[in-house]
Amino acid sequence: MSKLQIGSVTLDNNVILAPMAGVTDLPFRLLCRELGAGMVCTEMVSAKAIYYHNKNTDRLMEIHPEEGPVSLQLFGSDPEILGEMAKRIEERPFAVLDFNMGCPVPKVVNNGEGSALMRDPALVKAILTSLVRATKKPVTVKIRKGFDEAHVNAVEIAKIAESCGVSAVAVHGRTREQYYSGRADWDIIAQVKDAVKIPVIGNGDVDSPERARELLEYTGCDGVMIGRAAQGNPWIFREVTGFLENGVCPLPPDDREKRELILRHASLQLQYKGEYTGVREMRRHLSWYTVGMPHSARFRQVINSMERMEELTAGVEEIFGGQR
Repeated sequence: MSKLQIGSVTLDNNVILAPMAGVTDLPFRLLCRELGAGMVCTEMVSAKAIYYHNKNTDRLMEIHPEEGPVSLQLFGSDPEILGEMAKRIEERPFAVLDFNMGCPVPKVVNNGEGSALMRDPALVKAILTSLVRATKKPVTVKIRKGFDEAHVNAVEIAKIAESCGVSAVAVHGRTREQYYSGRADWDIIAQVKDAVKIPVIGNGDVDSPERARELLEYTGCDGVMIGRAAQGNPWIFREVTGFLENGVCPLPPDDREKRELILRHASLQLQYKGEYTGVREMRRHLSWYTVGMPHSARFRQVINSMERMEELTAGVEEIFGGQR
């Protein structure tokens, strides 16, 4: 199994959980790490929110000792504030500082952040220079193919990142205009890999062990990042790492293993977020965990009415047959 070196940080393997807002919180990251992810990434954190001491942001940056190495992802557009906040959080127990240039949602893009930065290479250079100078930890950046098909500039941005001292770049093979629709362009990932010497991590349309190997072989990239395919399926990291290591895909989880992990996930939600928030945030995970199961459509209809952990536990016991 290939290890991956990102600056001074050595990962156990080259399969990484992508940062996803509203998904990659501490409980989910912990499960993905236990199931084989070489590194896990936080939800994106606003540099301005750190600056103004936002309490919710402290929760986003909470890290469990057993989930490391963790990449903490910052977003923003002001080079000075980003540098100052990188210094402020330097002592937190994350291993890698990642900068977001991939988020496509309007409220982020309209503020000149996320994937909007793909349109301003000069600002990108200023931001990445500021971040690299501000922290001793490796700095990485997550980018897209470009803002739209008329402005495909992932190679240019990756070269800028390398020149600024960035330790690795993750490339999502879609433009901002695509969001998550259509096919990811693996050719652009290959082009970035050919253009820079720093590690390149490929992202987009990896939903199976076979696709992970295809991406690595097709692009020559150094690592693979898995996002939406891990929703409701953290076992994908066990399957991908096993397949890449010995060509054999481990057996998928049976209903008992699914039930036990889901209940553990719910328990972690309760522990870290309390019942009110934990149950409500667990609803979306339950929808993902049960896709394609018998009676899952009916189960998903009642999920949104769940307010107490007892209801959630009873529902999970019911759909998985209460196996022990």
